[in-house]
Amino acid sequence: MELLTISKAAKKIGVHPNSLRNWEKQGLIKPVRLPSGQRRYSIDELNKLLQSGQINTGQEDVVLYARVSTKKQADAGNLNRQLERLRQYADESNYRVVAEFTDVASGLNQKRRGLTNVFKLAERGEYKKLIIEYPDRLTRFGYSYIERHLHYCVVEVIAIAEKEPEDAQSELVRDLLAIITSFSAKLYGTRGGKKIRQGFRELITEVKPDEEKEKE
Repeated sequence: MELLTISKAAKKIGVHPNSLRNWEKQGLIKPVRLPSGQRRYSIDELNKLLQSGQINTGQEDVVLYARVSTKKQADAGNLNRQLERLRQYADESNYRVVAEFTDVASGLNQKRRGLTNVFKLAERGEYKKLIIEYPDRLTRFGYSYIERHLHYCVVEVIAIAEKEPEDAQSELVRDLLAIITSFSAKLYGTRGGKKIRQGFRELITEVKPDEEKEKE
């Protein structure tokens, strides 16, 4: 009996590995478990599942995109958790994930490898929907322009969360600092830029305690 790894089994029947995991939870398929805990799939079992008519592999192709601003956030597991939430949404919506792209970079950074790949696949017509957690994961500014470009590539952008998490506010502050530093450096030189940046930091520090008092 020939057994396939989960990635090879998913490729053979044209679905994402998460679909196989989901079907296992539903009791539609039962993989062989190795002593290490890894799954192996019988070709006969896969064929029986396809012929049973219980599943639909004609799913809409989607791409997942996740981003965090810093390596510290990535190391803390924020990027993986964000990606896992996107995978869950795709599974529950019966989408076929054709690619997953991530970036550890500011939303102001226009030279992100993951985002570049999102555009490349869209321009080649390789998927129909882009799944993100919320708009700022895609870009800090100019979201409507990116959405419009993808629309012309016949790709719909789906943001699965309506509200940003609280820790996104600190990311916004970092982006504002980056913008202020960039413009002030052009106006006043590097030294002047650093002074303005420091002043802005002090202002943020002063504002936060006042906001906390109001919440009490």
